[in-house]
Amino acid sequence: MSDIKQNIKKMDKILLILSIILLVWGLLSIVSASSRVAVLDHDRPVYYYFVRQSLMTIAGLIGAFIVINIPTKKYLPWARLAFTVVLVILLVLSFTGSAKRGAQNWIKIGFFTFQPSEFAKPIIIVCLSLFFDKYVKKLRSNETNPTLLALTVFIGCFIPLIVFFQKDFGTMLIMISVFFVMFYGSPIKKIDKLRMTIIMIILVILGSLILVSKQGSILSKAQLSRFDFFNPCSKYESGGYQICNGFIAINDGGLFGLGLGKSKQKYSYIPEPHTDSIFAIISEENGFIRSSVIIILYILLIFRILLLSCRASTIRGKFICLGVATYIFMHVFINLGGLFGIIPLTGVPLPFFSYGGSFAICLIVSLGLVQRVYIENNLRRIS
Repeated sequence: MSDIKQNIKKMDKILLILSIILLVWGLLSIVSASSRVAVLDHDRPVYYYFVRQSLMTIAGLIGAFIVINIPTKKYLPWARLAFTVVLVILLVLSFTGSAKRGAQNWIKIGFFTFQPSEFAKPIIIVCLSLFFDKYVKKLRSNETNPTLLALTVFIGCFIPLIVFFQKDFGTMLIMISVFFVMFYGSPIKKIDKLRMTIIMIILVILGSLILVSKQGSILSKAQLSRFDFFNPCSKYESGGYQICNGFIAINDGGLFGLGLGKSKQKYSYIPEPHTDSIFAIISEENGFIRSSVIIILYILLIFRILLLSCRASTIRGKFICLGVATYIFMHVFINLGGLFGIIPLTGVPLPFFSYGGSFAICLIVSLGLVQRVYIENNLRRIS
């Protein structure tokens, strides 16, 4: 019990404060953004989505509490088990899963719906980090080990490949981005990185040619339509309405906003405003100045995690932090990039703010992993 109390005291206070501010702000934002959907669309109380998100937040905090109190060197058997379970579930869902928002990777348990591919993101980060830590000497040796290189690609790319065929392009893109950042920052020799990159490019080209020959294109029509994102208001009735209404919400908010709870665009203009487009509602109600604080908090959070990565005392700690920083950055970039119309809108949740239980749990647990790395750094200095 004393060790648990000591671990809590030794957590990085800056990261903890930033996380708490974003968590609380996100939960309060869901109350306003989801009120119309809860009452009018689903005949539920105003606080329906807030309560559900709060329960998932508590679940995430319990998960974070567990990982904070387990040394990272003991993660390996649990990481292997988690990777195998998620892989099997995703394979089964590929054939039997129900489609939601165009993606066939959802599973319903009681009153809650989960997305196993969300859990795969932190699992891949941990597995790759532990893999690099365990085989660092062999990966750096002059003799190339094809088996280890193949295992690296398998851990980082096989699940994203499954998710791609489940038509969840946004989730796949985040996983692949995390893998490549960790891969190119890994202890693998430069020449082996180059060789593996060439092989992966060749495999992607061959796979793309096979897909084109069989189904006429790599992406589905719905996915291809999202790439036509320029000047969305001119295509209002043919797919641009969500981004265009997001523009209207942000513009209506001005510098100081319409006031909390006074959003107009959440009333049937933006579909499911409490999920992927919640930042538009926040901007409309809070205005440019206050909503910009969220961007600043994201920058501080990611910078802090990267700083902890640089200060990590172990290879696994370094890559856990690097992976989590990339994970959060890609979610922010893809969500806000789609909302602002600079990249295609792909339906990726905004960290801390978008409603979504699976992502909330994984995000909080990921921050718990970073805190564990920080605790071990301090223990290493003390010893």
